[in-house]
Amino acid sequence: MNVAHLLRRIATAEPRRPALFEGDRCVADYGAFAERAARLAAGFRDELGLRAGDRVALFMENCPQYLEVLYGAWWAGLVAVPVNAKLHPSELDWILGDCEASALFVTSSLPSELSVSCPVFDARSAEPLLRRPPRELEHREPRDPAWLFYTSGTTGRPKGVTLSHRNLLAMTTCYFSDVDAVSEAHAVVYAAPMSHGAGLYNFPHVLKGARHVVPASGGFDPEELCVLARSVGRLSMFAAPTMVRRLVDHVEKTGADCAGFETIVYGGGPMYVEDIKRALAVMGQRFVQIYGQGECPMAITALSREHLAAATHPRWEARLASVGWAQSVSEVRIDGGGVGEVLVRGDAVMEGYWRNPEATANALRDGWLCTGDVGELDADGFLTLKDRSKDLIISGGSNIYPREVEEVLLQHPEVREVSVVGWPDAEWGERVVAFVVGDATEAELDALCLSHIARFKRPREYRFVAELPKNHYGKVLKTELRARGTRRVP
Repeated sequence: MNVAHLLRRIATAEPRRPALFEGDRCVADYGAFAERAARLAAGFRDELGLRAGDRVALFMENCPQYLEVLYGAWWAGLVAVPVNAKLHPSELDWILGDCEASALFVTSSLPSELSVSCPVFDARSAEPLLRRPPRELEHREPRDPAWLFYTSGTTGRPKGVTLSHRNLLAMTTCYFSDVDAVSEAHAVVYAAPMSHGAGLYNFPHVLKGARHVVPASGGFDPEELCVLARSVGRLSMFAAPTMVRRLVDHVEKTGADCAGFETIVYGGGPMYVEDIKRALAVMGQRFVQIYGQGECPMAITALSREHLAAATHPRWEARLASVGWAQSVSEVRIDGGGVGEVLVRGDAVMEGYWRNPEATANALRDGWLCTGDVGELDADGFLTLKDRSKDLIISGGSNIYPREVEEVLLQHPEVREVSVVGWPDAEWGERVVAFVVGDATEAELDALCLSHIARFKRPREYRFVAELPKNHYGKVLKTELRARGTRRVP
């Protein structure tokens, strides 16, 4: 089945239902949304001569047309390749070459140093592709590629995660049982890049005929989101932990009414216990956690709002530190039992890496996806992530998980952000170094660590910084912090 069937289905039944919004202004109902997608599909196939399986790249900022291009590509049986609009031209150039893109959609002028061999279209005025009558939906097999998601590539060239129609439909259907209920009254707001995790939230909301809102700014602004929550209402969104902190800071500081927020799904990085406690205290029971990867998007585990609300449960704090239990389309286990690499299998797991059989063989073993994350399952099946396997610190022969140290340091009221890494040490192999954003003193942080964790786990060195280096998705770049240990820079 083609994922574009989700749009055709709701547009046939409810064509006048509001669909696409720019701010609080409706720019298309579901009938118009589907018609433009079907006309784009005709343009792809009849004007450009593209064939099923060809790739269409989106180098676009968030806008309502993003969804039209995605569904137009799928309607034509093509493969969508969303690319973060903040990437360097050389990164974009490499991705376009690797996927052999047949067309590129943009929302701003391409850099002059970029030489693109395929046709380039402004997504906001793609009229030449809309001239033909709407095309019939192209049939696709379940395992045919639908979405090529390129990893962030912090340790080398990015790899193209191949997500099939089956992967995306499995992810979509389990959203309702494991994450959140969605109805036509709801609205999803795209405040994070639609090229990444936020864009995947379109599927359950298209399926239920909900509204799709792109902020007028095109991105994340806490004040703007609070205004939209009041004017649009029943607002749901994906937010990385750094975004949650900024939103909670704004609501707490201004006293903004947050009743219009329906659900805030957080993920994409570690949410520390103190941060989620504060978020619940300030904004109430509207949070849900998802743990997924590009290789198994949105569908490994979930921590429901019911779990987050169960403060009287004897293991409530331990569950706050976890990423929840396996979603209904996934099996999760630990390699070797105890603490080890998290493995997952199920219909949402990728088909493999695009034209990279060696990387695929390393990641998919005996039907299980090797996530590269280190975690532990408790007796109730709740998964607690320790760290990425590459972030593990081995000092004096002992394993130290940075997140455990970070959780302790964040208990200090003056610590806003922290990241712990290992630096080379001639005597110990590695020593623990903490990068801290905040006004605490070394003595205060040392005392805090010694009162909560073993002495050998405490940082041997503190570096106080104005901010932590992050990638385009808001994830802290521990590779950069580790590199400072060899360059010896602040």
